[in-house]
Amino acid sequence: MMLKTRARQIYCFFLIIGLFSCTRTERVDVSHIDLSITVERFDRALDSLSPTNIPMKNSQWLRQYGFFYADYMQYMLEAGNPLDSGQVAAVLEAVIATADFKALKASVYATYPDMAEQEAGLTDAFKHLKYYFPSIDIPRVIAFFSGFAVQTPVGEDYIGIGLDMFLGANSKFYPALRGSIPQYLTRRFTPENIVPRVIESYVRENLYPQDALDVSLLQHMVYQGKVMYVMEQAMPTVADSLMIGYTTDQWTWANHFERDIWAWFLQEDLLYEADYNRIQKYLGEAPFTPELGEQNESAPKLGVFMGWKIVRAYMERNPGTDLADLLGMKDAQRLLDESRYRGG
Repeated sequence: MMLKTRARQIYCFFLIIGLFSCTRTERVDVSHIDLSITVERFDRALDSLSPTNIPMKNSQWLRQYGFFYADYMQYMLEAGNPLDSGQVAAVLEAVIATADFKALKASVYATYPDMAEQEAGLTDAFKHLKYYFPSIDIPRVIAFFSGFAVQTPVGEDYIGIGLDMFLGANSKFYPALRGSIPQYLTRRFTPENIVPRVIESYVRENLYPQDALDVSLLQHMVYQGKVMYVMEQAMPTVADSLMIGYTTDQWTWANHFERDIWAWFLQEDLLYEADYNRIQKYLGEAPFTPELGEQNESAPKLGVFMGWKIVRAYMERNPGTDLADLLGMKDAQRLLDESRYRGG
């Protein structure tokens, strides 16, 4: 790999479906943990709506779905406060009459006649999280669709699954969304992404929210690396590339050029950079990583990738550290030093 100067930036498309996985540590036994995830199908409940029963359903769903229903109506569907039954009834009556609603509903039902596979995956993942963090509360998991508003929202006592955001990379709906959701993102709107995206949302929002005092790239990298490491422990059979959102080629590229990427971060004095405008390109979703690669092949989110490598190196050198202790480590520099990470 050649490292380009800032004046010459190389771009690539961010394709997010992959099957490549690294060798993992031996799986822990979670068979004794009494836990079973059932995905509540609010999307199916919507099918029972008719112009005459909306007020009754509105009252019923307020009781049944609680915080989720209030959030769904106000912030996802933007139908208004469900306590204002008149306003909600008017909006819902208009929505269920549209051809778009009917077409989207049909596609969701065809793609997800049941969610047995996702329930099994989520059950296994949450059992692993419960193994490592026994005191955590497991939220309700509620499936819905809302017109491509949100993918895996986290609320007061629930995690949602926006099924219209997981219809498959070739869904007929996604090309029309290119103005707001680029293709490099819709390529990961697939059924196999449901479990890792739900677990990622839970880890980031409920289990381990980022400290607002994290400002340097190194601090962000270590935080991201911890999130990825917890995810891999929770989902030991899920491909690494799928967890981070890489294609097989991107995962292979990042691993092949790991030393060069690390050398680039050091050469450009990036580790202690606190200007988010400068470092966000190494952390956020993007179709490419500027300045790296020669033929549009470089992987994005390299700060996340390298942070994961650092945390893995630390845990390999400190096998007695449990996940709770890892998350409790506040000093990113200490973790880097004790990892002895030097670029792979």
